[in-house]
Amino acid sequence: MIPAALSGVILVATLALFASERVRHDLVALAALFACLLAGLVPVEEALLGFADPAVLTVAAVLVVGRAVELSGAAALVAAKLAPERAPFPVQLGAVLLTGAVLSAFMNNIAALVITMPIAAEVGRRTGRGPAATLMPLAFATILGGMTTLIGTPANLILSSVREDRLGEPFGFFQMSPVGTAVAAAGLAYMATLGWRLIPRRDAAEREAVRPWRVFELEVPHGATIAAGALAPGLRRAGARALALFRDGARQAPGATPAGGDRLLLLSRVARERVAGVLGLREPEDSWNDRGGRDEAEETARVVVAHGSLLEGQGYDAVLHRSDGELRVVAAGPRAARERKPLSTMRIRAGDQLYVRGAPAALARFAIRARLLEVDRHDPSLLRQGGRTAAAVGIFAAAIGAVVVGGVSTALAFLAAAALLAALRLLPSADVYRAIDWPIVVLLAAMIPVGRSFETSGAAALVAEVLGGVLGGAPLVPVIAALCALTLLLSMFLNNVATAIIMGPLAIDLAGLLGVDPDKLLLAVLIGASSDFLTPIGHQNNLLVMTPGGYRFTDYARVGALLTILVIGVTAFFLGLG
Repeated sequence: MIPAALSGVILVATLALFASERVRHDLVALAALFACLLAGLVPVEEALLGFADPAVLTVAAVLVVGRAVELSGAAALVAAKLAPERAPFPVQLGAVLLTGAVLSAFMNNIAALVITMPIAAEVGRRTGRGPAATLMPLAFATILGGMTTLIGTPANLILSSVREDRLGEPFGFFQMSPVGTAVAAAGLAYMATLGWRLIPRRDAAEREAVRPWRVFELEVPHGATIAAGALAPGLRRAGARALALFRDGARQAPGATPAGGDRLLLLSRVARERVAGVLGLREPEDSWNDRGGRDEAEETARVVVAHGSLLEGQGYDAVLHRSDGELRVVAAGPRAARERKPLSTMRIRAGDQLYVRGAPAALARFAIRARLLEVDRHDPSLLRQGGRTAAAVGIFAAAIGAVVVGGVSTALAFLAAAALLAALRLLPSADVYRAIDWPIVVLLAAMIPVGRSFETSGAAALVAEVLGGVLGGAPLVPVIAALCALTLLLSMFLNNVATAIIMGPLAIDLAGLLGVDPDKLLLAVLIGASSDFLTPIGHQNNLLVMTPGGYRFTDYARVGALLTILVIGVTAFFLGLG
């Protein structure tokens, strides 16, 4: 009883830290692991076995292989051709959602969003509904697609590992596909017909989609001054608002008179060049946003920085350097307006909006390489890479074939594919390790021993007994519905990996108590762990579309509530009556 109680206390504390969002999830997982070591729940010799677990190695390898396919441009070409321009809006939306779901079944969910988001935004704009009508449904579609294959999301691999530990065999590559496909099909049909209609249409959000706010700096020419009282009328004529005044990098007090060399941080819907002309100011000649001449063929793309982007943590000059001087940042998004710091001191974070200018071909290439979600511009025809594309897709397909037909373990098949892609230089060497989401790898490796301690201490069995007492005698359909709903509720506060690690052993213990097929309950957990449609914070893809779509926190529950009920219902009836 004492080990079970200790395990329960550590688990509750871990869940609280996960839910607080105040500490990085990978650090929380490591803290939980060390707590289990100190409590004697995890033997010292087993503490690091999680790093050698096949599920962890598979996640890392799948991310590398998926990144190579993403960079090849093959998926983007397919996605662009599947959105019929003359069809009714629900048909166009359904085609984009189906494409996003299929892609996310075989690659990282964020990568699927990166590829399809520009197409979804364009469908919204050309049908007069704006990106708000398409981006949230697309985020949900990429989450649903991850339920349909073994590699669709790391949580599926974790549950496969739990199944192997407890039942002797892992999940097959497509073993979750029947129920996952049924749930995804129902979800996509709902979003293409009813779900998008529940998204509020806000005039402000639609104006933002057409002429979004941007933050940029303009410089007062040396030797020039702006007379007191003249700045405010000029800003009104230019359609801009002053956020701050900087002199030698130091922020000046409100009301200070701008002098030569000073910089104004401005917020406007109008392009920087037009505001500069109205105010008689000049564009700064910074290393991060100016490379000399202007090309009339250049375009400006509004992009959102996705998690895992090579730009995270770097200054705006990284865009210039990483693109070999072809692109530059000309304005920033809402965070720059909130922080009101010199743009040269800003560091890029996931979720930031940037305005990047350059040739269309360079923008198309760099957006995929740097994981930038294009909101306002799309150029899929420039992504073809001929034989390199075919080779990357062929290696990916061979890895899947080796697992499904050849019986090769998923970890070995995808590690071999990743190594071959790197050896053939089908993935840039700098991207091989950058493609791996290391915080997730550490989280997985640390939480696997913690999850096993929850099982070996008897804590999972005790919780299963409680659930068994409540659900005992009930038909299988409500049992599955209850377990799926419980898992889904937990995933609202945790990431789906931690949820799977906790709920997987519990589902097997509950199946033993109720005398039902453990696979049915494991699959219910698998669906529930990846079904957070009620909040923007439950899944990275939900959060990434929040600002470009102009959504509020409550919009997710408004659209996602019926989807959540639909997911639970389809799962329960498919597994309970199948």
